[in-house]
Formats: sequence, C-alpha cells, structure tokens
Amino acid sequence: MERIVIASNNAGKLREICAILAPFGVEAVSQREAGFAMDVEETGATFAENALLKAQAVYDALHCSVIADDSGLLVDALDGAPGVYSHRFAGENADDAQRNEKLLELLEQTPPNLRTARFVCVLCYLDAQGAPHMFEGTCDGTIGTQPLGENGFGYDPIFCVGSQTMAQMTDEEKNRISHRANALERLKEYFENRSQSC
Repeated sequence: MERIVIASNNAGKLREICAILAPFGVEAVSQREAGFAMDVEETGATFAENALLKAQAVYDALHCSVIADDSGLLVDALDGAPGVYSHRFAGENADDAQRNEKLLELLEQTPPNLRTARFVCVLCYLDAQGAPHMFEGTCDGTIGTQPLGENGFGYDPIFCVGSQTMAQMTDEEKNRISHRANALERLKEYFENRSQSC
C-alpha cells in the first residue's frame, strides 16, 4: 500500500483528499502524523511553485510520496491580485474580515461587470521517486459589494457564484464547484488512469 503524506494539518482538506485516494489502496496521513512539524515558507511567484516548495520540503525530510497545494484569489480589475499573496494581502497578521474589507475598498469604484474573479488551486503530487505531477482547479465568480453568509472562510463571504456567495452555500454545494474540488477531481483521474495501467 502506498503511503502519501498530505502537506497540511487542515482537517477538512485531509478528509477530502483521503476520501478521493481511499479506493486506490492509498494510506493518506497528515504531515503532523508523519512527524513533519516545520512551517515551509511560501516564497514562490506562482501557486505551482509554492505547492512544489511545500511538497519538496516534506519529501526531502520523509522520503515518501507527498501531496501539497497552494491556492488563492485572482481579481481581474486588480491585475490578478491578491494572487499568491491572498493570505498576506492586508498584512501578515490580518484576519479574514480585514482582508475582505481591503479588497472591497479597492473595488469600491469598480462596476459590477468588471468585478470578475477566480479562485485557483494547484495540487502537487510528488510520487515515491520524487517526480512532480501538477493538477490545477479553478472556480469563476465575481466579487460582491459586502460580506454575506456565515459558512466558509477566507474570501468566501465576498466571492459570488451565481446569486450567492460561497459563504452562503452549504459545504456540499461548495465542494461540488470549488477550485480545490476541481483540482482534486484531476488528481482522482490521474490515480484512476494509473491503476488501470498497472
């Protein structure tokens, strides 16, 4: 059985990835369970570079297969910002509400038709030999004018898909359309193809 370390301790993310990998006879464990406690600095210029940085750090320490991801929000009217700086957009110690507030302030004069945006998630799977396999998922939407909804986190309260924000959706609704769900679907396809060719 292949053992894959997920370069995260996020319980929700681990559940999602474990559920996808279970049918392929893969044992997925968190980096904490595997004995990796270091915080990897995300110095890459792209989501793919950051995902690879995280995966490589865990692989170098544990010498086994790893899955890492990086994700963020790209707003067209801001030339793709906040992008890879999504988490640090309003300062290193800012919370979700402050990040949302800053984004809404920057878009205050932007008309509804120009408030297009997308969430992007890049998954990096390093196999047992250390070879990288990258999978990208996106979710298109628009930036609203005020935070709405109590579910979700990050930019979910201001990111609209159709008539509601991601924070107004149930977990089930969000997981059907999210950028991470799309990237995980591509990872799943990769494992399906791999198991058929074995």
